[in-house]
Amino acid sequence: MPNHKAFLVQFLGIAFLGIGLWAWNEKGVLSNISSITDLGGFDPVWLFVVVGGVMFILGFAGCIGALRENTFLLKFFSVFLGIIFFLELTAGVLAFVFKDWIKDQLYFFINNNIRAYRDDIDLQNLIDFTQEYWQCCGAFGADDWNLNIYFNCTDSNASRERCGVPFSCCTKDPAEDVINTQCGYDARQKPEVDQQIVIYTKGCVPQFEKWLQDNLTIVAGIFIGIALLQIFGICLAQNLVSDIEAVRATW
Repeated sequence: MPNHKAFLVQFLGIAFLGIGLWAWNEKGVLSNISSITDLGGFDPVWLFVVVGGVMFILGFAGCIGALRENTFLLKFFSVFLGIIFFLELTAGVLAFVFKDWIKDQLYFFINNNIRAYRDDIDLQNLIDFTQEYWQCCGAFGADDWNLNIYFNCTDSNASRERCGVPFSCCTKDPAEDVINTQCGYDARQKPEVDQQIVIYTKGCVPQFEKWLQDNLTIVAGIFIGIALLQIFGICLAQNLVSDIEAVRATW
């Protein structure tokens, strides 16, 4: 990998790590490390930390290895990139073979995060973005919000949001410039026909499946492009190692 590209990857890795650590600091996680595991759902900050960490390690090994002609770092870069490629390939094959199991896990993952919707602002924003983008509500329907203590329809629930849904489930009125955050109040108390007017009634799992089918060519192209870049990086690192070792053999 050319030095400037490795440096760019390293710089992006530092940027992602910085954003992740800043977000954790704002939420007080860094002052109480044990709180990382307290959240019942998924903390989106993990994406920045993990992706940033991987990019930094790859960028550092590729950049320093090429700059200092360090064969150990170049071999580490090649092996690490190869492991990532293998894991991606394995995940793709397993996702294709065990589609029903993946769907069940996605259903479980979404419902688990619905329970923790009010527990973390980053998770809340992620769920709202997902429901707005795919025009969906819940994992398989709006009634999945019964899993959340603020939105369930039980008689013991004293919340004003009882039997409602988040505003991100609401159908959008083009004439409204300001988002009505109370549009989902009491939405699930209405008959199903009336619900379809005010909120999205399709679940996010089937909407994601539909989106994937409609954009299969683009998604496949992106994954193939990433795979080719990884293979190119592995080959480049191995060639550089061979060149360095060949030169050293003549000393």
